Amino acid sequence: MIHQETLNLLEWPRLCQHLSTFAATKRGTLAAQALIAPDSQAASAALLAQTQEASWLEDNNNGLNFGGIRDVGAAVERAYRQGLLSGEELLAIATTLNGARQLRRTIDSQPPEDLPVLQALVADLSTHPDLEQQIYHCIDDRGDVTDRASPKLGGFRDRIKATRQDIQQRLQRILQRQAGAMQEPLITQRGDRFVLPVKAPQKDAVPGIVHDASASGATLYIEPQAVVELGNRLRQLHRQEKTEEEIILRQLSDAVAAVYHDLTHLLAIVTELDLAHARARYSLWLGANPPRFTEPHEQTTLRQLRHPLLVWQQRHEQGPEVVPINLLVRPDLRVVAITGPNTGGKTVTLKTLGLAALMARVGLYIPAREPVELPWFGQVLADIGDEQSIEQSLSTFSGHIRRIGRILAALGSGEGEGDEEGAALSAATVASSASPRDQGSSSSSPHPLIPSPPHPPIPLPTPTNALVLLDEVGAGTDPSEGTALAIALLKHLANRAQLTMATTHYGELKALKYQDARFENASVEFDETTLSPTYRLLWGIPGRSNALAIARRLGLDTTVVDEATALMATGAQEDVNQVIAGLEAQRRDQEARSQAA
Repeated sequence: MIHQETLNLLEWPRLCQHLSTFAATKRGTLAAQALIAPDSQAASAALLAQTQEASWLEDNNNGLNFGGIRDVGAAVERAYRQGLLSGEELLAIATTLNGARQLRRTIDSQPPEDLPVLQALVADLSTHPDLEQQIYHCIDDRGDVTDRASPKLGGFRDRIKATRQDIQQRLQRILQRQAGAMQEPLITQRGDRFVLPVKAPQKDAVPGIVHDASASGATLYIEPQAVVELGNRLRQLHRQEKTEEEIILRQLSDAVAAVYHDLTHLLAIVTELDLAHARARYSLWLGANPPRFTEPHEQTTLRQLRHPLLVWQQRHEQGPEVVPINLLVRPDLRVVAITGPNTGGKTVTLKTLGLAALMARVGLYIPAREPVELPWFGQVLADIGDEQSIEQSLSTFSGHIRRIGRILAALGSGEGEGDEEGAALSAATVASSASPRDQGSSSSSPHPLIPSPPHPPIPLPTPTNALVLLDEVGAGTDPSEGTALAIALLKHLANRAQLTMATTHYGELKALKYQDARFENASVEFDETTLSPTYRLLWGIPGRSNALAIARRLGLDTTVVDEATALMATGAQEDVNQVIAGLEAQRRDQEARSQAA
């Protein structure tokens, strides 16, 4: 449950929809829209290799051509179940076989060292040119059975043509002889019978069978007696023609059924090629670069990382310029706490990282500057509240706790994903697992003068290769309790997840970095001159919420803002903010000196 929740919170379905627009076939489009992440790093690496080779083809051979490929899966399945295929369906199968053979020819014609993965993919592809030629021999470009499909069918059609001509000739002679009895001089049809439009008062002039009448009743459509027998013969010939056509369609349908497994495999391979082709084209459109999965001792490097959905919005919907971020995470870090003002880009940072992890996992390039290096995350789990999302229905504290409980269950905390009450309890009791020092107790011993007996160190659990993203952790309740819960939760996740990134406004979380080397601070920059966020991510420096400056910019009564400022000045919080402001000033000065150098 939490995995699908995370995909929806990160707007992964939207990215898949964007990817699907680069697919060339219907099956590829549907597969891209329902993209499923593989369960192993090896599978992700194989998908990335496919994308790289498809990109090489785009650069050196104008890419892959999927002309003629049709979605014939349902037709092949029906043939396998003894169904009768139409001429159009058989023709689609033939063009698909031809298109698949051209794809294999394109791939096999390249140097083996350039396309080893794709060449191995198509190595056992059976395109059955004999079946393709058999279909082309029997079915024309319109999907009709050809005269040459069988001698009997050709004979029936020759007799049909001769009979129709005989009928036409006899009717023409009647038209000439009885021109005065005709409403107009033409031969028409009612059903499969040839008739003449005769004036109702003169119907006796043309003896025969009345098949229809005009709305006014002034015209009767009569099949003259002279052609009734020929009409019966023509109907019988058409029936024999239809029977022979069905025999031919049955033979071809059985031929398709005989190679059902090969055709099913062919469709799967073609779809896989189309997905690789779509990933390559989408990655090229994004200006993205191939990621490399890092080892546990290596740094995560994502420089100039851009949110792919914002890039789409910028190019297709005249959205604002996308501001890239830098994510450089040391291998020993387990938790990054991002602070700063609202609307500053904290949530976007979480979503950008989450999408980047998912993109790498499914074989997509990442819109970041080379080198692109990040771990393979087997799980991406998120609790992100977005007030602007109409789909967000868990914005209360209890809703967040329930989702966090499911995250802990997914990480192996012992609770089942389906047990929401148990999962919520699991998350709520994380706070109680904090040490007495975290809870504000002065000592953990029973008596302050009696030292506690030594305890053997408890080994920390090995973190799972999971990425956890928490937005406004601990928010929505009493600040003191929310802070305690957030601290306990982040310490818990530091032991169990490879990387946790959390946004917060709680100042106490900024101090965790100085207590545990696995924690780091980051902040979103705020321009105090323009009183607006720059959306840049700064590392090593906690951010200020700048709530008063933002309130002043948004037009809140200056009396209220001034009084709030005075109240802030009397508290210790102002001292912290002054320290942070000094650090930010030093950083700006160092950046200026670096650029000047």
